[in-house]
Amino acid sequence: MSYELIINSAGSDTVIALLKEKRLIELHKERGSTRFSVGDIYLGKVKKVMTGLNAAFVDVGYEKDAFLHYLDLGPQASSLMKYTKLVKDGKQTVSNLMYFKNESDIPKDGKINNVVQSGQNLLVQVAKEPISAKGPRITTEVSIAGRYLVLIPFSDKISVSQKIRNSEEKSRLKELMQSIKPKNFGVIVRTVAENKTVADIENDLNDLVAKWDEAFKALQSADPPARLLGEMDRTNSMLRDLLNANFNNIHVNDPKVFEELKTYLGNIAPDKVNIVKHYNNPRVPIFDHFGIEKQIKGLFGKTVNMKSGAYLIIEHTEALHVFDVNSGNRAKSDKSQEENALAVNLEAAEEIARQLRLRDMGGIVVIDFIDMHNPENRKVLFDKLKEEMKSDRAKHNILPPSKFGLVQITRQRVRPEMNVDVQEVCPSCEGTGKVQPSVLFVDQIENTLRYLTKEQNQKDITLCVHPYIEAFITKKDGFFKPNTVKKWSKSMGAKIEVRSMASFSFMEFKFYNKLEDEIVV
Repeated sequence: MSYELIINSAGSDTVIALLKEKRLIELHKERGSTRFSVGDIYLGKVKKVMTGLNAAFVDVGYEKDAFLHYLDLGPQASSLMKYTKLVKDGKQTVSNLMYFKNESDIPKDGKINNVVQSGQNLLVQVAKEPISAKGPRITTEVSIAGRYLVLIPFSDKISVSQKIRNSEEKSRLKELMQSIKPKNFGVIVRTVAENKTVADIENDLNDLVAKWDEAFKALQSADPPARLLGEMDRTNSMLRDLLNANFNNIHVNDPKVFEELKTYLGNIAPDKVNIVKHYNNPRVPIFDHFGIEKQIKGLFGKTVNMKSGAYLIIEHTEALHVFDVNSGNRAKSDKSQEENALAVNLEAAEEIARQLRLRDMGGIVVIDFIDMHNPENRKVLFDKLKEEMKSDRAKHNILPPSKFGLVQITRQRVRPEMNVDVQEVCPSCEGTGKVQPSVLFVDQIENTLRYLTKEQNQKDITLCVHPYIEAFITKKDGFFKPNTVKKWSKSMGAKIEVRSMASFSFMEFKFYNKLEDEIVV
């Protein structure tokens, strides 16, 4: 299983595409001016304490005040507030917590007005980016993530990832952390730390302590609202979280970003530096070269087609996303309705898991799969969906199919949903209407032809299209290579002719049999 990262840097914006086996599974857009990213640490000022909500609104410099619920304070909130006050008063002159005396943990079911007061300076971390009309959601349970470890100030707890199954390795990592971690700092050992050397883990710990020191120095002179420590950009954070032996290539079209990535990889994984490659072909955009632009056009519309001919309809509201699974007209006639439904549903489960990651959908997701009467088939579908969702880094929960055949998913929402407008201005109507992406148009014709020849047994077909389309699909692909239509005829075992129709709109096409009767699809 191979992973590739394609980075398209244009001006101040960077678009990052993650490919798995050449298929697009994640897409991120990063603006150079972006602030309030998940993980950023701020010094804020409490504006209002809302006892009815058991929450407070905190000014961190965003146009809307950030939201802090009591449950997001974390047990060590009193220690963090004490530390912040001592630093601002000049009484805490070092960043380490060796001689810092922690306060008692706050009660789990307490009231926020007993902990936080209006006008108070507060050290907070962004837990959820601003979405729609809402400000960021924040927490005082500060943590700093590294390649192998997550550092948690004001705690002494050591946790090891549950994905590390080997008990001996768990014990080794726990004993190692007990011997090297600073006092009053808790640590979470990440999955990628398994079997890593003492030097690798210790270097990562030192980097995290240095970041805490950076935040301390910024805190000494900061006036709220102020950002003390920024999370690394999305590219580096993806590498930090995802980089493994399966990562084959990182292609980037910006020389500056290329050098930054090489430097970063040299620090966290020196053996992987050579996978970073500079793409410098000015004639062909990087996303076109790697086939990403075409995938984006096909995956971000309201309708998403699948290989079998089935398709998804996707609808959105503010906090709810609905997937409707349709078999289309590609159902195999030699199988029963139940078998067809299961096959389409299993394919849809894979595509839906991909769509959730790709568009970064959060909140409530409802999926209307095709009805199945066999309970065993419903269990197979449920297991398939859970398996496909395992690779999703966002927290999620999947409920079994309801009696109406609906599957509900809740998925963590920490960033705005990725939206791409895939419709293009129609050249026939000069911008008064929109059509499907032209890059998918020839694929649509090919798929329909394959259905007619394989499923409907049509062996003599005339395809009528706009003259521009006719010229495109009948042009030769090199001197000795056949054109597109001849390739179709050979692969489908049918006689296919093309007829130019000047009266057709640009995206219109029709099929006729040898009797000149229109074939309705």
